[in-house]
Amino acid sequence: MAYLKPPWFTARIFNPVAMWFGVGETLTVTRRNSGRPQQIPVVVPEVEGVRYLVSTRGESDWVRNVRAEPCVTLGDTAYLATEIPVERRAPILAVYRPLAGRVVDGYWRQLPDDADHPVFVLTPAP
Repeated sequence: MAYLKPPWFTARIFNPVAMWFGVGETLTVTRRNSGRPQQIPVVVPEVEGVRYLVSTRGESDWVRNVRAEPCVTLGDTAYLATEIPVERRAPILAVYRPLAGRVVDGYWRQLPDDADHPVFVLTPAP
């Protein structure tokens, strides 16, 4: 699967500032190698009352971490993240793209296939 590595500025400056100012929501996952938390800002689309995580950059670190440990948090709420099959992604991606803004258009030009964008359904943890 393809991956678009974020530039240094995005990873080290923009993402922390975005989380500080509350842009989107803060996703916290457990790193698969160290067990330490990884935090990233995300836009969370809701389709028919169900929330989803979408990877705009493909097979990112957070995607691999979620696959290894599907218990995640958004803000203070715990969820179980379950990856959905490619054939079910189109309606979620259609809702996601306008929410995320024009910046993701470039990612879709480079990774045009729905298979390039992992999507996880979020189920509230008990």
